[in-house]
Amino acid sequence: MPITLEHLQSPTDEARALIAELDAELAGPYSAEQRHGLDISRIFRPAIHFFIARLDGDPVGCGGVAFEDGLAEVKRMYVRPRARGQGVAQALLARLESETRARDFDRLVLETGDAQKPAIRFYQRAGFTPCPAFGAYAKMRPSEIERSLFFEKRIW
Repeated sequence: MPITLEHLQSPTDEARALIAELDAELAGPYSAEQRHGLDISRIFRPAIHFFIARLDGDPVGCGGVAFEDGLAEVKRMYVRPRARGQGVAQALLARLESETRARDFDRLVLETGDAQKPAIRFYQRAGFTPCPAFGAYAKMRPSEIERSLFFEKRIW
């Protein structure tokens, strides 16, 4: 089945549904204080490029990259469980890396939670390595980031 990516300029019902599913998944293992995802209103700003992934036309995933504070940061990466293992996350990440290179950033960073074992393995296989807290995370209270893991990938 073909995977297509659509760059969204504004929120859609599909984007809202995907973000809501991601939030519900994260609400289980993490307290509200430990969840750092952007809400739907903050995703659609000029400094963030956000994409919906479709598998044979069906919206099955999303992800964005924020270009703020001198960083390129992966934001709101999610693939519906039924579409996992079908190349959707790889397609999204490849597009985010391409967007990063196009803006002359040499590093892509991300924050994820310690309970997100499949995501951690995915990012590590994709070439991400652990790094210190960055940007706004570096200024947060320890209790807010005690479940957070930080990764970076050099993009040349």
